[in-house]
Amino acid sequence: MNKGLYIATLESHSGKSMLSLGLMRTLLGKTVKVGYFRPIINDMPEGKRDNHIDTILSYFDLSLPYEDAYAFKRSEVIQKRNEGKSGEIIDVIIRKYKKLEEEYDFVLVEGSDFSGEGSVFEFDVNVITARNLGIPVVIIASGQYKSWEEHLGSLQMAYNQFVDKDVDVIAMVSNKIQVENLDAAKENMRKFLPDDIDVFAIPLIETLNNPTLKEIVQALEGKILFGEDFLDNQTGNFGVGAMQLRNYLTTLKNESLVITPGDRADIILGALQANISSNYPRISGIILTGGLTPEPSILKLIEGLSEIVPIISVEDGTFSVTNRVGAIKSNIYADSIQKIETTISTFERYVSFDPLVERLINFEPHGITPRMFQYGLVKRAQQSKKHIVLPEGTDDRILIAASRLMAIDIVDITLLGDVEVIKQKLMKLGLNLDLEKVNIINPAKSEYFQEYAETLYELRKHKGVNLDMARDWMSDVSYYGTMMIYKGHADGMVSGAAHTTQHTIRPALQFIKTKPGVSVVSSVFFMCLEDRVSVFGDCAINPNPTAEELAEITISSAESCFAFGIDPKIAMLSYSSGTSGKGADVDRVRQATEIVKNKRPDLKIEGPIQYDAAVDISVGKSKLPDSEVAGQANLLIFPDLNTGNNTYKAVQRETGALAIGPMLQGLNKPVNDLSRGCTVDDVFNTVILTAIQAQGI
Repeated sequence: MNKGLYIATLESHSGKSMLSLGLMRTLLGKTVKVGYFRPIINDMPEGKRDNHIDTILSYFDLSLPYEDAYAFKRSEVIQKRNEGKSGEIIDVIIRKYKKLEEEYDFVLVEGSDFSGEGSVFEFDVNVITARNLGIPVVIIASGQYKSWEEHLGSLQMAYNQFVDKDVDVIAMVSNKIQVENLDAAKENMRKFLPDDIDVFAIPLIETLNNPTLKEIVQALEGKILFGEDFLDNQTGNFGVGAMQLRNYLTTLKNESLVITPGDRADIILGALQANISSNYPRISGIILTGGLTPEPSILKLIEGLSEIVPIISVEDGTFSVTNRVGAIKSNIYADSIQKIETTISTFERYVSFDPLVERLINFEPHGITPRMFQYGLVKRAQQSKKHIVLPEGTDDRILIAASRLMAIDIVDITLLGDVEVIKQKLMKLGLNLDLEKVNIINPAKSEYFQEYAETLYELRKHKGVNLDMARDWMSDVSYYGTMMIYKGHADGMVSGAAHTTQHTIRPALQFIKTKPGVSVVSSVFFMCLEDRVSVFGDCAINPNPTAEELAEITISSAESCFAFGIDPKIAMLSYSSGTSGKGADVDRVRQATEIVKNKRPDLKIEGPIQYDAAVDISVGKSKLPDSEVAGQANLLIFPDLNTGNNTYKAVQRETGALAIGPMLQGLNKPVNDLSRGCTVDDVFNTVILTAIQAQGI
């Protein structure tokens, strides 16, 4: 049984990291446990770790010890090879890989980097390693700065080398190609490859190709004078500020890196002013050359500015620094979340690996894991892009989540709030959110304000609402966002990071209203545990539901399970199991269970049942041996809000489970509520849930 895939290249900076990130995302959506392995890594300074490994382990939260993720450092391989111990190199690599193969359902193997001493024989080592591991290979090469003949020739040579050693090549990727040449690249690869080998072409993405200020500081060994919090700023291009300011300003482009001698106060201050001016593009940073720094009075002036980009002092002269900056190759680091997600988004757009991965993984995983569930959510949301409004547009968590969502191009977003305040927040957070793609609306200044107010008046005048009241309410972001959905100007809304649940859902109850046949709005959480996904309801909305309401919550929750690919086995939770318990509370659960059975005889349901009997197979079988739900429940319905809310939080905190939600059920159009203690991940996941709901589940 094949359990691995090898990513190989024949040069540095080919885009291996993109394949690793994209394939890891794909694999984690298809199977339970995926390992990651690098036979050879670069030599690192004392106390430092390999960046490729750190990025994969950190971003995908893999429970894999760092030391198990590689076999050798490059210098160790060179030494053993010089000592005539090449066989020992392969033996250790195989042993460490096989250990991972035993522990994981699939292992993604990333070949070496081709940088530094020893790169001459690295390609042979990759071929031999793949052959001895007995796993297929994906080859990637960069077409940047190459002629067609050079690029295709190197790919064909790599293919022949692997095939000559009886290594299966299953796909080939031509990376960093001009957009107009993508089809030509695939057609030319197809000329020398068999039909059963997949071919892909990926364009050059400037935001991935250009270095960040952090990389530039490291490469130039610069001293940070200002803006240390914004070193993740991406450079768009760079230019020397040597001419007079009035002429230099005309050369600025978006995300320009300004390189100028440290005594050119006019260029420095002019560039900083241009950065905050709406008439000029943003700059990413300023490099001061010649070991010169501005005079104290200038430094004091800069320090008092409201917005500062990174300002770096370096010892070298302007000419040398400019050449060195041009030679810096950008990398992806574990903390570069936006860059990672842009990389994965690019991979998913141009590389269709799902069918290939399904062929590689020739076994059936049991159940649905959190990674598979999350992967499925992203895929579902991408099927039909929806427009989500976020009323709390000035909240840091909302802005960071919006930036991540836009990076993977999964939804269209409207932020509500003052445009200038949001721009300042984005600058402060160092977020490169493309404001041409994100809609920002100040409700009180919106072109639709009067129309929305009049609509609200017509909808609520029978409740004593007059036009002045409607205008006042429409200034509120929750009312405005909900009206956007009602009028068809947005598909869904996510709020609650800075507002109460009632503030979020009251407008929806007033004029979005519930679906036909539904009288109770309720909620579910998708609880992503280590080895399964359970659904908890209702943990956010209804304090003390009646038996009829509890039954309706159960049916709505079961429908949500079906919509998200979960076959519900329903546990109606109480303090007793079966017929033994007595009392008003357990009787209410028993009555609700009977109502569900009568209305939906197709559902698998057990109740009343205790939590341990619902989820623990041994306890379940001992208490209810004939039940098809006991010990296997994945939809747990709590009898009241007190129990449900405390239980989901206890499970989340004690097990480290990811709680996605709450997702509201029963409304005509999706409005979802966040908790005021929500994280960026909570916002991110809830927006994706809302987008899927908006598809009409």
